[in-house]
Amino acid sequence: MAKASETKDTAWMKEAFIDVQAELTLKLKRAAQSISHAGTQGTVVEDHWIEVFRSYLPNRYQVATGFIIDSLGNRSQQIDVVIFDKHFTPTLLDQQNHRYIPAEAVYGIFESKPHIDKSYLEYAGEKAASVRKLHRTSTSVVHVDGVSKPKAQFDIVAGIIAPKSSWADGLGETFRKHLPAEPLQRLDCGCALEHGAFDSFDGKLKVTEHDAALIYFLFRLLSKLQSLGSVPAIDWAAYTAAIK
Repeated sequence: MAKASETKDTAWMKEAFIDVQAELTLKLKRAAQSISHAGTQGTVVEDHWIEVFRSYLPNRYQVATGFIIDSLGNRSQQIDVVIFDKHFTPTLLDQQNHRYIPAEAVYGIFESKPHIDKSYLEYAGEKAASVRKLHRTSTSVVHVDGVSKPKAQFDIVAGIIAPKSSWADGLGETFRKHLPAEPLQRLDCGCALEHGAFDSFDGKLKVTEHDAALIYFLFRLLSKLQSLGSVPAIDWAAYTAAIK
């Protein structure tokens, strides 16, 4: 017989996470019902999602909305949720909630929508491409053991988050058929609170449909971010050249 300390009793944990998801679902529903101005409603919904990301991601990951820029002067479309490094790479020209984030600092980006459908998948894919096509620098780093080589760039994670899917089959075949196919527009993961979560972190699309979709999505994202390690060291000389 297994010792009491060795037996698995995860039911309480699942119930707690289901409550977190129910709370977020209620907040998003309340925003949709009580705020008539589309722009304001969208901002409030983004803020709720950002709050969840900040609660469950380690402090090394900053979460905010903003534009992504590169050393060549290019910038992305506005991104609803950006996961980025601020320990080694500061944001620039911050004004209230408006900020520019160097492309080198970005781990992942997400588009927040009222539901997932064909048009919103395409839109999220376009947002992803506007970030992934930016130029990213990488330079050597001096440390106690010498000088490290410039780190190779990793693929920026992109996804979509929403209260639900608009299709009758949730995240089924119709959803799969409409995921962006173009590499720069690829959506690696996402969550529709009422219908489940998805990701392709293991090389093939995986969809889960259960009542703890939110925490499943967050844990899978945490594992992916962990595998990316630290962001490459930004080459500030390249940004200096841009303002000469």
